[in-house]
Amino acid sequence: MAFERSNGRAVVLVARALELRADFRIPAGVVGQVGRDGRNQVRLARLLASPAVHVEQLDDESARAAGQLCGVRRTADVIDASVVLCAKRHGYGVVTSDVSDIRHLDPSLRIVAV
Repeated sequence: MAFERSNGRAVVLVARALELRADFRIPAGVVGQVGRDGRNQVRLARLLASPAVHVEQLDDESARAAGQLCGVRRTADVIDASVVLCAKRHGYGVVTSDVSDIRHLDPSLRIVAV
């Protein structure tokens, strides 16, 4: 979301990661949260079309797991929980502007603040 809002640090991080051919995993719920007006979101559309980007489905199993994580951690943001679970599943860190929310869900994750 920070990338879509043209957060300078996020834009630079994404550009550098693409240069290095890094692999991105983005939960489908995040795409839904950010994708409000595709006609005006050219940068986001280009990123999502990149072969380096893989959108993780929010299927029944992952939705239930995100809900359970919210229950355990006493929070309500299922999308944040899906981000945490996606990162853990792939051994990734999380780039976020919601550091405290992500850290609350899993204090052990590597987090890059933007």
